[in-house]
Amino acid sequence: MHTPPSDDLATPETAASAPRPAEPGGPRRAASPWRGRVMAAGLMLAALNLRPAVTSLGPLLEEVRDDLGMSGTVAGVLTSVPAACFALFGLTAPRLARRWGPGAIVCAGLAAIATGLLLRPFAGGTVVFLAASALALAGIAVSNILMPVIVKRWFPDRVGAMTGLYSMGLSLGTAAAAAVTVPMTDALGGSWRTGLGVWALLAVVALVPWLFLARAGASGPEAGGTDTDAPAAAGTAGAPADAPAMRITRSPLAWAMAVFFGFQATAAYISMGWMPQIFRDAGVSASTSGLLLAVMMAMGVPLAFVLPRIAARLRHQGVLVVILGVFGLTGYAGLWLAPAEGAWAWAVLLGIANCAFPLALTMIGMRTRTNAGVVRLSAFAQSVGYLLSIPGPLLVGVLYQHSGGWGQPIALMAGFMVPQIVAGVLAGRDRYLEDEA
Repeated sequence: MHTPPSDDLATPETAASAPRPAEPGGPRRAASPWRGRVMAAGLMLAALNLRPAVTSLGPLLEEVRDDLGMSGTVAGVLTSVPAACFALFGLTAPRLARRWGPGAIVCAGLAAIATGLLLRPFAGGTVVFLAASALALAGIAVSNILMPVIVKRWFPDRVGAMTGLYSMGLSLGTAAAAAVTVPMTDALGGSWRTGLGVWALLAVVALVPWLFLARAGASGPEAGGTDTDAPAAAGTAGAPADAPAMRITRSPLAWAMAVFFGFQATAAYISMGWMPQIFRDAGVSASTSGLLLAVMMAMGVPLAFVLPRIAARLRHQGVLVVILGVFGLTGYAGLWLAPAEGAWAWAVLLGIANCAFPLALTMIGMRTRTNAGVVRLSAFAQSVGYLLSIPGPLLVGVLYQHSGGWGQPIALMAGFMVPQIVAGVLAGRDRYLEDEA
């Protein structure tokens, strides 16, 4: 059976014998073990910071709305800001990485996250709050794009396992922010400003290894360099080195991946922005609503580590896409019928469905042969995908305000799951971006 190029953790013997596309730059020089460990730790710490800016807000959204005078529609805009920032700033990541190197850009991204989260509590109005949030989200956006790139460069024989590692860290940070923000806010005096601002400390901690990695040149285990999109890394048989960068817009694989990524992002940001409010309106307390969101996010901790391993062993990942979609549809049906009575069950089902994110990241690594290919596909799929996801949370807010309930918004959420499944099945087919050039 064909072995994908992004197979997960393997023994030295199997890693050496596993067939994979040749890297045109010649054999890699192995990284020193301590640098590899620092990189793994850096990936984990960075991943922990890629969602608290969003999920810490959901459980306190009602308090923020009341204090800053937001309407339901404006709150819907607020829940769409993450996707908008990810689409806009994510497009700049490849160019920035070519200029300064992926490690330096991730380091700068973490600094932007820390600064934005530190400034957000001082907002006296909606505009300032949105601007501080946008700064943090810009840092998240460029880091999102470059995580698959760094994994592909540093761990080419362990893409599945290392994608699982940082996906697990991302899920852990997401769940922790949802679970502890409300009780931590209460313990620190009850102000939402303190409860949101304290997450800046986690970003500061994550900066430490990346300051070293950026200084040392975290482009890959080969001798330094920042050739994220260098011609030497772009040319393979069937993918000429001088292929124009815009050629990716003609790729059916790239568009399928972008649509799949966009709809899974839509579901994720609707969940992070609105799910606590759905449970609160059903009669669940604020702290329990936060815990329910944490359960949804926590499902990704074990599954984000296991799912990429399974995906890396399959020729076609469509079956996993369908399974996750069925879990999502079942969860939405339960949420519509009995939101409070079966709240914990629906949280578990929707949490499993949201594991489409690590699956999408793994597929990006598996559908490319080269470092340059993964940069282009990651930037295109994530930026276009996040752009497609912008209307979702906003539409939910508008429907919620004008219908006076959650029936129509939940039906819309379930409807979004159908194109997600279709696009994911198309994106999961066994083929490579470079072969479409």
